[in-house]
Amino acid sequence: MRVLLAVVDAGSLSAGSRKLNAPLPSVSRKVADLERYLGTNLIIRTSRNLQLTDAGRDYVEAARKIIADLEEVERRASGEYQMPRGLLNITMPIEFGHRYVLPIALDFVNRHPEVMLNILSLDRSVHLVNEQVDVAIRLGELIDSSLYAVKAGEFRLLTCASPAYLERHGIPQHPTELVNHDGIMFHKRSFFWSFEMEGKRLEVMPRSRIEVNTAANCVAAALNGVGIARLFDYQVPEEVSSGALVQILKGYDGEPKPIHIVYSRQGLLALKVRAFIDWALPRLRAACGSYGDVPSPK
Repeated sequence: MRVLLAVVDAGSLSAGSRKLNAPLPSVSRKVADLERYLGTNLIIRTSRNLQLTDAGRDYVEAARKIIADLEEVERRASGEYQMPRGLLNITMPIEFGHRYVLPIALDFVNRHPEVMLNILSLDRSVHLVNEQVDVAIRLGELIDSSLYAVKAGEFRLLTCASPAYLERHGIPQHPTELVNHDGIMFHKRSFFWSFEMEGKRLEVMPRSRIEVNTAANCVAAALNGVGIARLFDYQVPEEVSSGALVQILKGYDGEPKPIHIVYSRQGLLALKVRAFIDWALPRLRAACGSYGDVPSPK
């Protein structure tokens, strides 16, 4: 069942073998053995991917529940509900995670010698149940789901430039003035910058002076005085606080976005997950801005 689920989640037999770190012939044979035992085809193999048959969809749905129940029993037997222990899988956005979450996670694992840590730094939303992730740090509004979430802070978009650039070109007082300014643009994104004015959205296109594909390059270009940049506040905290970059158009950048700690819950919440959330929540709030007294999960 575990092999089949890995193959289905990965999208192909070869991707499943890599996920399992197992030889492709062994993975293929196990799936074939399962189909032979059941007397029916579960997947339709193609050159590029695979598809589930009707029987395969029903079987995979049931297998997920069986595996989840088995893992629950294993956690109880191993004492995972008596003390924080076992493998803790965490996913976080790459840049934000490296700057803010990783130090918190490393301090946590140092304090809990029975906990092993697996960190997935990804700029995409991971399906916690399917990919067996315990905790996710997510930026922005959450879509409706069956997951639990605790607000841990907020972030906002800033428009900023170096003092040298503003001295040469002047400080724009309104977003419409940006058409006469040089912008540092992100590669393959819209060159329109969106602002909010009296509850309405305003789109402005500055002159494209330079294109970049990473926030680090955008920050470097802005510090060099090449042009005006739009960055999240967590990307330039030291630069703004020191005055190396100056925030402009403060009243037009829109409302802040939330930061959440997200987790799934099937039955009792494992102590390793509860302990990590209790550890990370106040520290993230201190770093990113508090939302007040939001209770931690029980």
